Amino acid sequence: MVEEESLRVVRCGGSELNFRRAVFSADSKYVFCVSGDFIKVYSTATEECVHILQGHRNMVTGIQLNPKNHLQLYSCSFDGMIKLWDYTDGILIKTFIVGCKLHALFTLDCAEDSVFVTINKEKPDVFQLVSVKLPKSSSQEVEAKELSFVLDYINQSPKCIAFGNEGEYVAAVRDFYLSVYFFKKKTTSRFTLSSSRNKKHAKNNFTCVACHPKEDCIATGHRDGKIRLWRNFDDEKKYTYTCLHWHHDLVMDLAFSVTGATIEHISVSPAGDLFCTSHSDNKMIIIHRNLEASAVIQGLVKDRNIFTGLMIDPRTKALVLNGKPGHLQFYSLQSDKQLYNLDIIQQEYINDYGLIQIELTKAAFGCYGNWLATVEQRQEKETELELQMKLWTYNKKTQGFVLNTKVNMPHEDHITALCFCNAEKSENPTLVTTSKDGHFKVWILTDDSDIYKKAVGWTCDFVGSYHKYQATNCCFSEDGSLLAVSFEEIVTIWDSDTWELKCTFCQRAGKIRHLCFGRLTCSKYLLGATENGILCCWNLLSCALEWSAKLNVRVMEPDPNSENIAAISQSSMGSDLFVFRPSEPRPLYIQKNISREEVQWGVFVPRDVPESFTSEAYQWLNRSQFYFLTKSQSLLTFSTQSPEEKLTPTSKQLLAEETLPTTPFYFILGKHRQEQQDDKLNEALENELVQLPLTENIPAISELLHTPAHVLPSASFLCSMFVNSLLLSKETKSAEEIPDDVSMEEEKESVDSDEENNFTEEVQDTNNTDLGKDIIHQLSKSEEKELRKFRKVDYSWITAL
Repeated sequence: MVEEESLRVVRCGGSELNFRRAVFSADSKYVFCVSGDFIKVYSTATEECVHILQGHRNMVTGIQLNPKNHLQLYSCSFDGMIKLWDYTDGILIKTFIVGCKLHALFTLDCAEDSVFVTINKEKPDVFQLVSVKLPKSSSQEVEAKELSFVLDYINQSPKCIAFGNEGEYVAAVRDFYLSVYFFKKKTTSRFTLSSSRNKKHAKNNFTCVACHPKEDCIATGHRDGKIRLWRNFDDEKKYTYTCLHWHHDLVMDLAFSVTGATIEHISVSPAGDLFCTSHSDNKMIIIHRNLEASAVIQGLVKDRNIFTGLMIDPRTKALVLNGKPGHLQFYSLQSDKQLYNLDIIQQEYINDYGLIQIELTKAAFGCYGNWLATVEQRQEKETELELQMKLWTYNKKTQGFVLNTKVNMPHEDHITALCFCNAEKSENPTLVTTSKDGHFKVWILTDDSDIYKKAVGWTCDFVGSYHKYQATNCCFSEDGSLLAVSFEEIVTIWDSDTWELKCTFCQRAGKIRHLCFGRLTCSKYLLGATENGILCCWNLLSCALEWSAKLNVRVMEPDPNSENIAAISQSSMGSDLFVFRPSEPRPLYIQKNISREEVQWGVFVPRDVPESFTSEAYQWLNRSQFYFLTKSQSLLTFSTQSPEEKLTPTSKQLLAEETLPTTPFYFILGKHRQEQQDDKLNEALENELVQLPLTENIPAISELLHTPAHVLPSASFLCSMFVNSLLLSKETKSAEEIPDDVSMEEEKESVDSDEENNFTEEVQDTNNTDLGKDIIHQLSKSEEKELRKFRKVDYSWITAL
């Protein structure tokens, strides 16, 4: 049963990995990066996310290693809190409540129990660098209200602040100013660059700063692509700088290493053997010092425009949307990583700002993931429209989509919508497209075989129109018997068997923006949202308006597993969520201001395991989870504390430990916790493995693991003792638990071999002397017979190691 806590909006999988610089662990085994409300811990060797540190209630804005303990990590957030983590176990150690919004975090070795943060208290665009005293306390939550001012009028980006020469000074840049604060002298030096004195339209404003770790040298990057190296900056009159010009565009970031890559952030491991570059497409690359890439961590790609909207792949349950130019990206919300990219346009992308490119504008899945339809277009002039529709079929051998049919100019104007008929009873796959040319077209799959091969292809079966109005939306009913097509302000209903026009709905409330049928018990209703802010519900049985409401709907998505429909409206205060059923206008759930910016897309994702919310207001989340995408391409969802803990438990072990095979050595070396195993796991172990005893208290194993290697006896002696310690006694099982026929058969087998009888006696003697009073479980005769084979194995080869 899920605890009834308040439902809140959280940043989920797909958040930006390049929002802040990545941070390496002291041993370079892990790299940390902020991702929405969480901190992700990646393995630099395997690229796998081994931990997700969660606890902040708003976007994480900074992470730094604890200079006093390199196994701990500090983080800060917009929620006004600084948290200390044990990243090896994924455990939150302590929370420091500062109170004000924190924009960046810095730590110093020489700073005693203090960290540095960036805050803004007065004007929205004026930021300060302050020192925060972290008080010592045994409680897990501590207030940290002691702030000390360091620098004023700085940039909020952490790339514009750097500490140099082992913490003797801090440098900050903003606009055309460089400020250097010296901690010992408590003085500030300021340097100004002119924007237009030396050269017309010069762009000298600062973009980033870096300090040499041991020398008095400051490097600054500038918008005109120049890098300046500053020296003697402790004297405002004697300072010097060297100007280097390698880049044709602005300098995004600086580090005292040479990588040669165009990037947004650079991070260097403490040992200097690894670099991490964060790229604008939400990707991080781990690079060795020989400039070879060792790992690539790809997050949700942020495209310029999400034309396709949010879709769910019926096969992989992955989130599908526009990716890098000309591609569809398949993103796993469960593992929070990109599965793969599907190249739709199949042309080389030219990175030129003024060039008009081919855009992937529409996509839809059909027939339970067997078919994928895509639309791409390019229009340089108003009369020069290039339009192409492609139908892709899923290939089981290659486990991917293969191009089946290509249709050039399927319509004479832009395609506004496309949808498949996904009814279970549908015999022939059907696709419908609508266009501004005033037509909707029905495409069906036909036999395209010839004398050379058997094949199928798509062809146009029917063309419909309504008084030359532009066709804007289309959708099939749940059973596939009806097709709804909107023509500007009018909704038309068509019979999918005969393509006969059955009825029309017209409220004259503006052009139809969204259209969808009800599902399950509400399948007799049709919903339409207009551009004038009216939501209409029509009854298909009575062909009349059931109800209407004044709501400026920007997103309307039906839940495939229930009758619920989610609608997101836009107001001057932000975006609001309404969850309702078409059968009644009263909403089941309302949450105001789910986002301050405009929400552009939404989608329901079916849950693998249903939730069990008892509150009527939250039951719409039991079967599916709702995700929505904002204008800035932040992917958000609704959650409570309990589901979050279930998704990323703090007791989660490192991935390498969790994938250990379930062998005898796993039970010895692995962190085996019997109380955490469920009944299904226990049954699986009993069927697949020999049930071994708890090995924590067995003296033979304890001595083997805890005795120094140089004083242990030979390996040949230890091997026999170790194998004998794994054998189990048969005395604990009563005769009543063994069937008579099995007992007689096993008794007959037990007297077949004198060698086997002798071996059994030796085992019993060993158990009596070595194991003492330890709890021992019994093996069956057949299992004991399998273990006897180990006794005959020659272990003498171990002595040669």
